[in-house]
Amino acid sequence: LPDGVNISKEARSAISRAASVFVLYATSCANNFAMKGKRKTLNAGDVLSAMEEMEFQRFVAPLKESLEVYRREQKGKKEARKDKDKKADSEEQDKSREEDNDDDDERMEEEEQNDEEEVDN
Repeated sequence: LPDGVNISKEARSAISRAASVFVLYATSCANNFAMKGKRKTLNAGDVLSAMEEMEFQRFVAPLKESLEVYRREQKGKKEARKDKDKKADSEEQDKSREEDNDDDDERMEEEEQNDEEEVDN
């Protein structure tokens, strides 16, 4: 809002109710598209189709752009998680190998001690 604009509590309440009604109407329209597709889950395409059906075409392009940004962000997060998991797995494998090597070293030392004791006897 521009500087100096004040909104009364009554106006805020009216805007809030209008937004709720709009969301319910958009959800209902999107649900119709999902039902036509014999699905129970609404998807982004259903919402975009609902916006067009409700004659809000001017919002479709910005919504598509926002959706693409969201999808790129989610893909980046997913790839970062995979990289982190791979790194953690690799570190665990390295640690396990080190422990195995330590165990092998201990066994070899014990065997050498046993061999020395046998020779002494």
